[in-house]
Amino acid sequence: MPPTAAAPRAGASQGGRPRWWTELPLIAVVYAAYSAGRLLARGDVSTAVDHGLAILHFEQRLNIDFESPLNDIFTAHAAIGIPADFAYASLHYVVTPAILVWMWKRHRASDYRFLRTWLLISTFIGLIGFTLLPTCPPRLLDGGHGFVDTMAQYRSYGWWGGDASAPRGLGGLTNQFAAMPSLHVGWALWCGVALWRHGRSVWAKAVAVLYPLSITIVVMGTANHYFLDAAAGATVMGVGALLAKPALRLADRLRARFRPVGETVGEAVPEAASRTPVATGNTGAATDVGDKCETAARERERIPRQQSRGADRERNHGAAGDRPGTAGAGAAAETGDSAAAAAR
Repeated sequence: MPPTAAAPRAGASQGGRPRWWTELPLIAVVYAAYSAGRLLARGDVSTAVDHGLAILHFEQRLNIDFESPLNDIFTAHAAIGIPADFAYASLHYVVTPAILVWMWKRHRASDYRFLRTWLLISTFIGLIGFTLLPTCPPRLLDGGHGFVDTMAQYRSYGWWGGDASAPRGLGGLTNQFAAMPSLHVGWALWCGVALWRHGRSVWAKAVAVLYPLSITIVVMGTANHYFLDAAAGATVMGVGALLAKPALRLADRLRARFRPVGETVGEAVPEAASRTPVATGNTGAATDVGDKCETAARERERIPRQQSRGADRERNHGAAGDRPGTAGAGAAAETGDSAAAAAR
């Protein structure tokens, strides 16, 4: 069966996986902009506290203030609180990039581009939330509300201080009022979806479910977020997922508009493949037809040569008939030679 040219994979500007030296700077720039935006969107302390209290009171009216009993458990049991603090301070910055690299390395370019775009859009939406709604987390509320900052309680066990998950001495480089929405929960949900859709083993499916749930419990038990913060983080990821494909289509249109003239998209089709006829179900019939056509062509080439040789013979015979004397003299000479040979 003749080889066919492979179509370029969707989502890759050059028909393949995006190049790491373009992806890495893009993600680094976006993350730097996100971090800088968090610092610039600190907001007023009194406003942030008012927002935090409003969220807490709303949850209490609906009996969905799950962060209160969870924080009691985490502060009463160091065996739970210390691992939770480590998880809060590290997994957010380790697991998410690891899954992004895994998607880039092991999966289709279209899948990677969708997940990468989804993550970036959701992160920017979260930054808008930090700017418009600075919120004081439960751990920074007045002690009368019953919350304990587990990061401060167990700081001697880790690298963090009393300022969220920032290392000691670097608390001024973080925005402690960036609580609504919770991107810890949002990014964990993104990781879970990526593992569920593209992980092949049962373990990958299990982690896809347990990781987002665990992070949701951790952010509430450590008093870093309210339950509604976690819900808002999941909502942000849902909006980002809806906007990812339109954003990719827009990027493709812009890329096509500004692409240099003559540049083609996708992998070049080999010349031999371009000349190969399209295979049909009846390959034997196609071969017979080709052989018959080739034989007919050879016959057409042979017939004119035969006709020309026949015409030459006719002209030669005609010339011999027009010279009878010459023919008779030749015959007499042959007869004389024969008689002389007999006499000898």
